[in-house]
Amino acid sequence: MKKIVTMLAFSVGLANLHAQSATEKTTENNYNKWSIELDGGVNKAQKPFTSGYFTSTPSPYVANLGARYMFNNKFGLKADLGYNSFTGKNNSIDFDSKYYRVDLQAVANLGRIMNFETWTNTLGLLGHAGFGVGQIEHKDLDVKDWVGNFIAGVTGQIRLSNRVALTGDFSTIVNASQDYTFDGAYLPDNRGFSALMFTGTVGLNVYLGKNTKHADWVVVSQDVDLSPLESKIADLEALISKIPEKQVIIEKPITNTIVNDKDLIKEMINAKYYSVYFDFNKATPIENSTAAIDVVLNYLRKNPSASLDLIGYADQVGSSEYNTKLSNTRANNIKTIFEKAGIASSRLTVIADGADTSIQKDSEEARRLARRVTFRIK
Repeated sequence: MKKIVTMLAFSVGLANLHAQSATEKTTENNYNKWSIELDGGVNKAQKPFTSGYFTSTPSPYVANLGARYMFNNKFGLKADLGYNSFTGKNNSIDFDSKYYRVDLQAVANLGRIMNFETWTNTLGLLGHAGFGVGQIEHKDLDVKDWVGNFIAGVTGQIRLSNRVALTGDFSTIVNASQDYTFDGAYLPDNRGFSALMFTGTVGLNVYLGKNTKHADWVVVSQDVDLSPLESKIADLEALISKIPEKQVIIEKPITNTIVNDKDLIKEMINAKYYSVYFDFNKATPIENSTAAIDVVLNYLRKNPSASLDLIGYADQVGSSEYNTKLSNTRANNIKTIFEKAGIASSRLTVIADGADTSIQKDSEEARRLARRVTFRIK
């Protein structure tokens, strides 16, 4: 009998956990990893320049083409080609230079690293940095200046569909061994990283592959820490062990098992084995939480003198004031369900406990367990 009750409680816990994670998680192999990146915009070459030469702020033109591969949903590599044009501003001495480059860059999906999925499924952020080589050509001069470069930048993303994202990028490029200024004057003994320029572009990410989503937008499943659930099961076993055998009736040969101890149900409710769970930033309970509501509702109907505290919680994402308001709304919504089911409002008390600080903030699985309403029978 005790094993049966324990297994039921364990099943309820796992069902709630699965219900919250099934639509938000993916596996290592069911998302695309390749993408093509195309963008264009403006630049600003800062130095080196000969006195009297400079460019507009900003100055056209920039064009970039890249191919990116993500090892997982957080890190990847991309190879890209870039073209920059530099011309003199109206009151600058005329010059016309072109800069061609090729780079290999590491990419970090900052949106996944910083858990953007907890507040948006549309906005993303990539960081990138790497090294490459380039060539600067100066019009009317028979000069091809080969340089090394370091490039770093951030790319904002707006997902338009599962295949396309709009991007906006800001990058810094530092050149080494640039023997000529951007306007074409010779620089003797210029070996180190001394040339500096900035680029700002807008463009598109086009995602390739047979799967529905790209690594930029998926959350990969991780092993779930079941230690809090195991602790609850151990507490439940200890609780059941205190029940006198005369309070347990096993009907034979029928396989149904009946526990005739209303205090056991009360203790299980008060010990938070029956809780109502919510999606992130939502105040409507998830579908699988109706089982917990039914258990508490049946107890209140069978015990008309009992009253109930409804205790709302939120995870730790967001401000304290917002989480308190959200936890209150969640508890009030569950109170409304009980009232519509015939439970008098005078028997129901809402308590807004705000963010549940006892649950790990940086664990996505733990945050799912924090978004809940629990009950206390009085």
